Amino acid sequence: MTRSDDLPKAIPAMWRLCKLGYQHEPGLLVFAFAMTLLAALPDALLALWLKVLADGVLRGDRRAVFLAAAGMALSVTATWFLRTLSARISRRFRDRVTIMLEAHVARLQATVATVEHHERRDYLDRLSVLRKQVFVLDHMYMSLFSTCGWILRLVVTIALLMSINPLLALLVLFAVPTVISSSWRPGVERQTEEKNASHQRLADHLFRTATSPAPGKDVRVTGIGPSLVTDRRSEWERWYGPIARVRWTSAGWHAAAWAIFGAGYVAAVLFVATGLDASVGAVLLILAAGARLSSYIGATVGEIGFLRGIWLDGSRRLVWLENYAASFDLDADLPVPSRLVDGIRLEGVSFRYAGAEKVALDNVSLHLPARKVIAVVGENGAGKSTLVKLIAKLYEPTSGRILLDGQPLARIPADAWRDRIAGAFQDFFRFEFQARHSVGLGDLPRLDDEAAVTAAVGRAGADDVVERLEEGLDTQLGSTWPGGAEISFGQWQKLALARGFMRDKPLLLVLDEPTAALDAETEHALFERYAEAARSSTDGRITVLVSHRFSTVRMADLIIVLDGAHVIETGTHNSLMTLGGHYADLYNLQATAYR
Repeated sequence: MTRSDDLPKAIPAMWRLCKLGYQHEPGLLVFAFAMTLLAALPDALLALWLKVLADGVLRGDRRAVFLAAAGMALSVTATWFLRTLSARISRRFRDRVTIMLEAHVARLQATVATVEHHERRDYLDRLSVLRKQVFVLDHMYMSLFSTCGWILRLVVTIALLMSINPLLALLVLFAVPTVISSSWRPGVERQTEEKNASHQRLADHLFRTATSPAPGKDVRVTGIGPSLVTDRRSEWERWYGPIARVRWTSAGWHAAAWAIFGAGYVAAVLFVATGLDASVGAVLLILAAGARLSSYIGATVGEIGFLRGIWLDGSRRLVWLENYAASFDLDADLPVPSRLVDGIRLEGVSFRYAGAEKVALDNVSLHLPARKVIAVVGENGAGKSTLVKLIAKLYEPTSGRILLDGQPLARIPADAWRDRIAGAFQDFFRFEFQARHSVGLGDLPRLDDEAAVTAAVGRAGADDVVERLEEGLDTQLGSTWPGGAEISFGQWQKLALARGFMRDKPLLLVLDEPTAALDAETEHALFERYAEAARSSTDGRITVLVSHRFSTVRMADLIIVLDGAHVIETGTHNSLMTLGGHYADLYNLQATAYR
């Protein structure tokens, strides 16, 4: 993702991440950085003490010998002490900053106004790499500190070499190829990894399918276990093969760069030993400092490579996610109305899913009147759920606009609008918490309000579910947890429906096939109750019902019939039956099946 020509753009992202760490842990960050720099000095001075020791021995200068011995002893002791202290401080800083960064990334993904980033391949590939990098983002701060420490060692070492002869500073030029190759390698490898990330995601999916309990029955009944293992290996090879080839190529160039530095180092030693009338101490200094220079350069370029491949790359991905999350609702400056008078209007709304050739909705114009129950029907793939998600601002229209009481929905903050939305979906999530919290999540401010939770359970007709739980609302759900209860799909669905009914006075109630596991009679009774509540509401509530059961649909005030991404019919049940069109055909087909 981050190429060498992108480096100037990546550095601000790196700085932004530095500020993020400082905002959360200023004291630990500064202390860890200072300790890393202090630990670098004693180690870099060892070559100087060797020179002083050799010259003192040759001159018979006992004072110089004592000074050198004391200096070496202090340097070794200080290096050990400061490294140990630095490691302890750095570990504490890493632990705290890891929690902060993981929470930051999770919060960003959870607060993005739409769900598009969960479905677009290019976004998924970016997020897949970022999620892996989150677990090493804390190392980036340590890597930055270490890089500064190694640079300080290099500066001291180069100063010592220049004290013999200024020309020895040219050794730095021989190190330039190693710096370039170390900065170039990780970016190329990361770019290849992201390009093939879809193969890795598929390999992970196949592994989870083969090993997770949920698909276990299907895997065994169908006998696809061996096939999953084979396909997983194949996808892994398709991901790893290109990365391995890039790594071999970059390793070759990196080895060549180090060969150049090695040649320069040998030439420097020969220059001091034979070209200069240098003392034995000077020769020892070039040998010790030169050897340390190579290790310092190796460590420096290694850290730079890590910074280049993880910090700059990971920080740019993190900044992208921050900017993406902040890009929504930039012009959202209108409040949510306290009540609906006109309702919701769609004007020429079209929508196409990312990567799809066909539109999911095409030039749809509708009026969903306030205080009415609207049913949306159509065959699978007609665009029913897409319509509901657009109204809930889970997607933004590709073209056209949606109006809420005459005001553009795009100018109303998504969070504020969703605070006035309630409902449930067919593809609900199973929150394996205590039953009271699994339901209470539908209205976070009242998460622990037992009266509100109990009322929502009653509205959803889920009393029988709670009564069968050993500890009632205090029961832990999910058999994988200590004392957890396993419940059926239908029971999960009732609890999800209760969660959707936690809000007492929503402006929009969405019921997108949330009762597929319930019998038709129970579903009809539930929806009849909510239809009556919508019609008698004082806030103009709109209830949108998506269902395949026409015995339930017929009670709606307005029925919208979708087919092939278009609205082909609208009206009441009686008017549509009189019309004798698509709705009448679907209704008669289903009615015949029940005779």
